[in-house]
Amino acid sequence: MSIHIGSTAPDFSVETTTGPISFHDWIGDSWVFFFSHPADFTPVCTTEMGRTSQLSEEFAARNVKPIGLSTDTVEEHLSWIKDVNDTQNTELKFPIIADKDLKVAKLYDMIHGDESATQAVRSVFIIDPNKKIRLTLTYPMNVGRNFDEILRVIDALQLADAHTVATPADWRPGDRVIIPPTVSDEDARKNYSNGFETIRPYLRTTSV
Repeated sequence: MSIHIGSTAPDFSVETTTGPISFHDWIGDSWVFFFSHPADFTPVCTTEMGRTSQLSEEFAARNVKPIGLSTDTVEEHLSWIKDVNDTQNTELKFPIIADKDLKVAKLYDMIHGDESATQAVRSVFIIDPNKKIRLTLTYPMNVGRNFDEILRVIDALQLADAHTVATPADWRPGDRVIIPPTVSDEDARKNYSNGFETIRPYLRTTSV
């Protein structure tokens, strides 16, 4: 199955550290930050699990549910969580998928043979409440994720959905945004109450 932006996130049923879930039912009306790890008790993964836990309030404020995956068992995950909590000064509560048989990792194309035939690379999927894939990222095993960027892109996606805008390079919340070329000037005058600046006919900015 091809996983790409705009496609429906594949559904699955699986055991996790918080009990069994059916993925689409678990998503409900939330956004999801779904991220994978090569293995438990590995250094980079431990910091990433800890950072996700530390940002739990930031995710909750955005109606985002984090869920991790590692190609180990629930029992191994639960033991690892103790290390994560101890070394990263946190209390990890979000579920971690047990994927010893690589079922979910293969379903989401997380196994890259040139990197490892038995472990998932560092994949990221941002999934919206309609179960659509909105962003994909893949990191090599030895590079930790940038969580500032993960939160930034969630903010950008949610803003774009709410206001029919696009975000420019290096956008941060509060910065000006771009009016899509598909919106006419006439409609822009009606829909963007703060007005807009025309830099080029195809490049118009506004604030929301």
